[in-house]
Amino acid sequence: MGSTRRTALIFGVLFLATFVFSIGGLALYSPALHPAKFMAGIGGATRARLGLSCEVLLIIANVGTAVVIFPILRRQNEALALGYVTARLVEATFIAIGIVSLLAVVTLRHDAGASLLSDAKALVAVRNWTFVIGPGFWAGVGNGLILGYLMYRSGLMPRGLAIFGLIGGALICISGLGVVLDVFNKGGAAQVIATIPEFIWELSLGIYPIFWGFKASPILEAGPASA
Repeated sequence: MGSTRRTALIFGVLFLATFVFSIGGLALYSPALHPAKFMAGIGGATRARLGLSCEVLLIIANVGTAVVIFPILRRQNEALALGYVTARLVEATFIAIGIVSLLAVVTLRHDAGASLLSDAKALVAVRNWTFVIGPGFWAGVGNGLILGYLMYRSGLMPRGLAIFGLIGGALICISGLGVVLDVFNKGGAAQVIATIPEFIWELSLGIYPIFWGFKASPILEAGPASA
């Protein structure tokens, strides 16, 4: 297996891993997002911790997608390739803040009380906003606009799919800012519809490189030395 094919395989696996860890993590820690019930319940703390551990693995996979592909994308545009790494790091930072917020909710649960319930609600609110600004905005900047443009220009992915990234990235950014400005409801129909092109694009970033590798491109033929 050549180095480029190996890079494509790792890149695709990491992107699919982001789906697994994000969806699996949310399914596990979702009870902690409802502090009134969570704080009064018995058990569930271990489940929440497992879900948040998935979020930690999500951060690793997110950053990994950018680091793995950087040596290739820099041959197309080094500034944008570095911008993609930066966007993923910013997104990961917001995810990390959300993780810490929910871990604090789990900790407060051991000494649950009326006053601590208010604290837990505040921490959940922090986590919800980190999701809006992190995956709900910066993922559109990084995976959608920057990576979509780089893949379109380089031809490493089918250009028809890359267009989904450009459109989806723009829609994600608009919907995320719309939620911040209270134009759209968080998790409402407008925001859900806006995520569809980006969802298709990111799923293709996982599936296509695994099964078919990167398409032939001048930046692959040039090689690191020539670039």
